[in-house]
Amino acid sequence: MLTLPNDRLITAPLLSECLTPDEVGHIIARLAQALPAIAARLAAGKLPGDPAALVGTNDSGDAQKALDVGAHDHILAELRGCSIRHMLSEEAEAVETLDAEGQWDIAIDPIDGSGSIGIGAPLGMLFVLYPTGPADFARPGSEAVAAGYASFGHSLDFGFTLGHGIQIFAFDGQDFRQAARDVMLPAKASTIAYNASNERHWSPGLQRWAQDLRAGADGPRGRDFNMRWLAAAVGELHRIILKGGAFLYPVDKRPGYENGRLRLAYEAVPIAVLMEAAGGAATDGTRRILDLVPDHPHQNTGLVFGARDEVDTIARYLTE
Repeated sequence: MLTLPNDRLITAPLLSECLTPDEVGHIIARLAQALPAIAARLAAGKLPGDPAALVGTNDSGDAQKALDVGAHDHILAELRGCSIRHMLSEEAEAVETLDAEGQWDIAIDPIDGSGSIGIGAPLGMLFVLYPTGPADFARPGSEAVAAGYASFGHSLDFGFTLGHGIQIFAFDGQDFRQAARDVMLPAKASTIAYNASNERHWSPGLQRWAQDLRAGADGPRGRDFNMRWLAAAVGELHRIILKGGAFLYPVDKRPGYENGRLRLAYEAVPIAVLMEAAGGAATDGTRRILDLVPDHPHQNTGLVFGARDEVDTIARYLTE
């Protein structure tokens, strides 16, 4: 085993020591318990079989890969017995009822960024938890009591919030130990994530924002920016939580993108809950994500999130 000069015995608290002994804490613990098996299957790549093999199409029209469906079934099984009434997943067209008497509803993206399965790119999981309510999840994200994510990268990381700050835990091979406590975002962003190939399809205001951004210190923004694009919202989320920055995947003029491409209930809302808990912001470009009520469970949306100042700046360019 490789060791470094500054390696030392890990003494950080375990996840189980940091969770409240109630149903919400139990649900979060069970979600964390499901993650090592998914991470291990990702790490095995094609040795047991192809995790990227196409097995169907989800309700959003995206190709489903074997690991998409496998992760959905694995997490669903883990959540049985957790007082979950309704479960909305990207990988199931219909909302599933796990416990007719359950007190909680969960919306989840079992594998976010699955277009990159099999190439070593960052992938993850997103979830948001509510007191039980409408079975079609026609409710604002502001009603959520918890949200979180997993990052499957060179480390397995699990972050969540119960309303203030983000708690981050890293898997040590046997359990999750706390890696960061009450994380808050810087107000300003220096690193921006977006797919520049789509810029020509954007609105004129957003194109002006991108032009001014790239002009750096010589332009109207008066400072330089760095650019990143991982092509997985949860990968960008994890980096922004740890390093700061902003992300955007806006609506554009292409057929099928007029209402955005990310899903409101189980991608945008969990991210928005996390961002606001850490002092950041999340909008569809101009409107607060947590104020939006989906018309149907798999509704799409544009998404801008990260440092509050940059999210506000983008909204200003879009409305001027």
